[in-house]
Amino acid sequence: LALIAGASIGFVVSRLLAARSPATVESPTPASVDEVSALLTSAVDHLEIGVVVANLSDRIVYRNSAARAFEGTHIGVLVDDQISSIIAEAGTGRSVARVVELQGPPKTWLAIGAEPTPGGGAVATIQDVSERVRIDAMRTDFVTNISHELKTPVGAVAVLAEALIEETEPELIRRLADHLVEEAHRAVRTIDDLLKLSQIESTRPGDSVVSLAAVVQTAVARGRAVDGGRGVEITAFDTADDVLIRGDERQLVSAVGNLVENAVKYSRPGDVVQVRTRVDDNAVEVMVADQGIGIPSRDLDRVFERFYRVDKARSRETGGTGLGLAIVRHVATNHGGEVLVSSQEGEGSTFVLRLPADLVIRAEQLVEEIDTAVAEVEGVAEVEESRDRESGRS
Repeated sequence: LALIAGASIGFVVSRLLAARSPATVESPTPASVDEVSALLTSAVDHLEIGVVVANLSDRIVYRNSAARAFEGTHIGVLVDDQISSIIAEAGTGRSVARVVELQGPPKTWLAIGAEPTPGGGAVATIQDVSERVRIDAMRTDFVTNISHELKTPVGAVAVLAEALIEETEPELIRRLADHLVEEAHRAVRTIDDLLKLSQIESTRPGDSVVSLAAVVQTAVARGRAVDGGRGVEITAFDTADDVLIRGDERQLVSAVGNLVENAVKYSRPGDVVQVRTRVDDNAVEVMVADQGIGIPSRDLDRVFERFYRVDKARSRETGGTGLGLAIVRHVATNHGGEVLVSSQEGEGSTFVLRLPADLVIRAEQLVEEIDTAVAEVEGVAEVEESRDRESGRS
């Protein structure tokens, strides 16, 4: 698509250049030619795609703002080499298009195309398609991963069901049935988390008044339910006053709940999980710290990826889907924040959900909103009362 878009723009520019030729303009005046030239230059200069124009000798005679932005950079040198090559090819009278991968850092993909102009020369276009390439790669990985993640439990269900058909021993039937239920629940958890993640990614967060203390309390309750009597202690340290923020309560409960559940799942019996909230002029933070098995440093950059598991055997044992931290990251992004992680293998991990301070609702704001809401309700009541009086008269 990027190549098509770039080639299309190149073709349009080449046609416009042809249209500027005196041979194709009826009785041009110097003023009209200059005016058309200025309009054309201004239009092309405002394109997000880089445009480079070369004359019949393949010498570059024009670059728009987007193309000039590469000048003086390491990438610019590589781009110039590609532009020279592609313009020379276009000079033979054929359209050229390619995607160039530049190692960086950061790694960048550019869609570069060129169209020959009718009077000789060529128009080249440059478009940064790095984000599109990354999204396509993520989409491919997602399809591959979800196929694998659902294939495993569904395949296990089929095998266990077949074994049950032939089995007659009651004790073995019970064990097979237990495994069958476990695998079915695993598939359901994966689908539920996928639907939750998809909803968070595709919808704007709600705009309601959320009690941060209530979010933490709900998350702690979820963590205690997950513990299942293993003796992991969960302690919450709140700020002195309840903090009210503007956001999506369901998403925030899901994010903090996932952090607490993960902390409990990867803790040893008797370990302590701490949940702390902190508010300052810059941010609102919810910190979840555990004394569990920790995360190897090589995995820290990938723990927020879909289906990424540090310890696959442990994740299977705890019933994890590999989507919990991906959900946390998207909730943080939806609220204009971020999620940070630090960990020491064998000593524990600390996750911090960090949200912008401007989400905090000050007391005076809350009073003002309540007064506005009350006034609106009273206004509606007065209108209804007036209507009732009018109806009585008639």
